[in-house]
Amino acid sequence: MKSLEEITKIITAEIEQLDWSMSPQGLYAPIKYVLSNGGKRIRPMLVLMGCEMFSGNIKDAIPAALAIEVFHNFTLLHDDLMDRAEMRRGKPSVHIKWDDNTAILSGDVMQIKAYQLLAKTPEKYLKQVLDLFSTMACEICEGQQYDMDFEKRQDVTAEEYLNMIRLKTSVLLGNALKIGAIIGGASNEDADLLYNVGINIGLAFQLKDDLLDVYGNPETFGKKIGGDILCNKKTYMLISALEKAEGDTKKELQKWIDAVDFNPDEKIKAVTNIYNVLGIKEICERKMVYFYKILVENLKKVNINLEYKENLFNLANSLMKREV
Repeated sequence: MKSLEEITKIITAEIEQLDWSMSPQGLYAPIKYVLSNGGKRIRPMLVLMGCEMFSGNIKDAIPAALAIEVFHNFTLLHDDLMDRAEMRRGKPSVHIKWDDNTAILSGDVMQIKAYQLLAKTPEKYLKQVLDLFSTMACEICEGQQYDMDFEKRQDVTAEEYLNMIRLKTSVLLGNALKIGAIIGGASNEDADLLYNVGINIGLAFQLKDDLLDVYGNPETFGKKIGGDILCNKKTYMLISALEKAEGDTKKELQKWIDAVDFNPDEKIKAVTNIYNVLGIKEICERKMVYFYKILVENLKKVNINLEYKENLFNLANSLMKREV
């Protein structure tokens, strides 16, 4: 079994070998910029890990792993544009460094390139993998639409939010593991169990992201802290606060949500204080633990020796404890 570090090195080397030197460079340079900006490479790692659990040869899964990573970064390109996010991984977003039209067009090409990479999957698994990938792509768009719809609503429930992040974030991790497992020759039952593992990793991962946006260190997090608060983003934390707050606390929270003219630092401090009073951080952390327990239960059921699951256990643990 390869270590997490070895798998990361394989992915990094393969990404670096992707050729973006074509013309016009106004189209391809932003793609190279995005893919060279680092990141945790969790999704392509999951593809290779899912494959290696059932096969000693991960070479066949590398095209799918690259496709997953290119597609993921395409979604970030467009997501940053929609959110008007200025930073990504500590560097200017593509629409800031270039412009909006470049972010749209370069993102479009990334999506096409992802399918071209995926098409290099061994023919034996290609139809099944393509179908899963295409369904996932649609679900991610559905999740993004829900996310945009929620911006206009004040009555979003916690369950609606969790379904949204399942679509927008978790299905990519679930399918990364499942696609890797399929290419590795896993049974349908084991592939489905790993899909569930990925789904619950994704749910816990996004809740951690929500938490870090409020309580993280901006130097390690890679983007400004409090961005979700400033734009009243319907995160699990804000939704939980709206459900839990009463009396003057609820009025104070609603005042900041409705405010049009405000000092950004003052709003972040005030809303964070409300979260502290209501124990929202602890509520979010308990939900993360809930999803972690589900993923562990599913992983235990996968019909392979425990030693082959160790990398996935370690990765899940590291994501729960991450500070970036």
